[in-house]
Amino acid sequence: MRQSCPKEHSCKAAVSVALADTGRHEEIGTGAPAPVLDLQLASLRYDGETVLQDISLTVPRGQTVALVGPSGIGKSSLLRVFAGLQKSFDGQCRVDGKVAMVFQEPTLLPWRSVRDNITIATGASAAVADAVLADVGLADRADAFPNRLSLGQQRRLSLARAFAVHPDLLLLDEPFVSLDPELVTEMMTLFKTLRDTYRVTTILVTHVEEEARQLADRIVKLSGAPAKIISDSENSG
Repeated sequence: MRQSCPKEHSCKAAVSVALADTGRHEEIGTGAPAPVLDLQLASLRYDGETVLQDISLTVPRGQTVALVGPSGIGKSSLLRVFAGLQKSFDGQCRVDGKVAMVFQEPTLLPWRSVRDNITIATGASAAVADAVLADVGLADRADAFPNRLSLGQQRRLSLARAFAVHPDLLLLDEPFVSLDPELVTEMMTLFKTLRDTYRVTTILVTHVEEEARQLADRIVKLSGAPAKIISDSENSG
């Protein structure tokens, strides 16, 4: 049966926000918190070709999961299923709470200020926008335009925009691509600080094993054609 994520999703200016029922849910009969993500995917096809097959993934609250595998294997496609942006697949995806997504490119509004890039995209107040900009070290750039920012600062703005919605699930699609090694280290440190401060469950797509080792406490590897999960292991990141 062809299904999609049952939560209603909306997408505003490159930040995908899934609005779920208010409050935390519990597994029936257990009293335990419901997982933030529960995916049972039989298959996902593009132009008649099966890209992903037989993927089952449950992510408990507070966990950081790295999705790894070679380029083109389907990691980003899977992330789009989690975000509700890919609705045509065989299976079911349940997300408990709000979702924010950071794409490979910053995808900013060049004609609006840094602050406006947060408030317009997320609906957050100016005060919330200023607070998250301070969290990422851009407090003094709130009135600037994106083309006045360096690439590293644009990536910081993308993170701030995602955290402005206080997501339950944060999706990162190769967020450090094209950055110099020094900036990658800086951005990873910033992400870990924000993740721990906001206590957000995270799924990170990367093909860089070192990023997975440093950031994730669980590493899920995709391989094959069509792609399947071939390993799912704990990590100390």
